[in-house]
Amino acid sequence: MASEKWVVVGLGNPGPEYAETRHNAGSRCVARLARRHGVDLRPHRLYSLGRGQIGGREVVLARSRVFMNESGRAVAALVRQESVPTSHLLVVCDDLDLPLGKLRLRPRGGHGGHNGLRSVIAHLGSDDFPRLRIGIGRPVRDGRPVTDPDLVAQYVLAVPTSQERPLLEEALELACDAIELLLAEGLEAAMNRYNP
Repeated sequence: MASEKWVVVGLGNPGPEYAETRHNAGSRCVARLARRHGVDLRPHRLYSLGRGQIGGREVVLARSRVFMNESGRAVAALVRQESVPTSHLLVVCDDLDLPLGKLRLRPRGGHGGHNGLRSVIAHLGSDDFPRLRIGIGRPVRDGRPVTDPDLVAQYVLAVPTSQERPLLEEALELACDAIELLLAEGLEAAMNRYNP
């Protein structure tokens, strides 16, 4: 039904020092979508939230205001408050293992090592919710992908380089387009168009 409400939440870390980092791609995407549709995101304790209409649907846009590892607290509280089924919760986040600028939309799945998704799954008690991952690429050292947790943390919490920034900005625009299509025509239509 076109009248069914969706909740779209972007994951990231709070505070100006993290605002432009790779790890905040999900949060930045939702902020951009809100600007596109004139939705004012007002701060609450666990998230910033705004309401609007996109693609003929009622939509709640939110950005988590807790640290990434605690994202599930904000998302679970939002789902309870808005009384939406998890099938109408879209979580938007960054992804190390997707090439920079690529998108991947899935109806459900595991956390793939992403601590924000890990927390959301734990707090919801389910991995049965759609998610849109925005590729930030994995760092490479001596021609090999970096897996050291400290080096990965440094990478995701850093601002993209001047070479990376245009690709990431383009990906954020495409991610907004993908969310608009999902809301207007459904998850499958968006997956068909935007998945690699």
